[in-house]
Amino acid sequence: MLRAGKTLGVFAVITTAIVAITYAITESQIIENERQALLKSLHELIPENRHDNDLYTDTKTLDIAALNFRGKPVTVYRARTNNQATAAIFSVTAPDGYTGAINLLIAINADDTLAGVRVVSHKETPGLGDAIETEKSDWIRIFDGQSLSNPLPERWKVKKDGGDFDQLTGATITPRAIVKMIKKTLQYFQANHDLVFAKDDNPPTQIQQIQSGAGE
Repeated sequence: MLRAGKTLGVFAVITTAIVAITYAITESQIIENERQALLKSLHELIPENRHDNDLYTDTKTLDIAALNFRGKPVTVYRARTNNQATAAIFSVTAPDGYTGAINLLIAINADDTLAGVRVVSHKETPGLGDAIETEKSDWIRIFDGQSLSNPLPERWKVKKDGGDFDQLTGATITPRAIVKMIKKTLQYFQANHDLVFAKDDNPPTQIQQIQSGAGE
């Protein structure tokens, strides 16, 4: 039994070492693959011809109460051309989907119009709520070019709630959650341009925070 225990111990050490070495070898490739996947999503919203900076590294982390999900700060990817602000892409989470949280990328042009919205991940019902994916339908593209002036803030609801946006056939909760989060993000961006695009070493002193239920 003692000999068997030693053999198992040696085997465990060797196995652990192999796993550690394999991870060390592949870690950099995993990180690069994740970077490329994120860049692909970012460039779907803000094409490379609309900026000359590195979207992946020109980021800002903001503690935005109305947009935080479980206290997690919001990451913003900033697009610039000749050092002038072009757009900002917010990585946010709509917490109130039908079956859970919906992770989104919301791209807003410097003029406060939406460049586009993409769903990064979700757990919505297949065949119903998953129509928020671009691979399943064009529903998410209805937000392209919209703003808080078109439609007006009070119209930022699904049609079932008296707003301007179509819901999905057989699914209202999912689009309702997305519309609500897009509206909140637009409100924050409109009130905080300077903060969003400020260099980290020179942030503006005044921050406009939107309230969780403002305008709903």
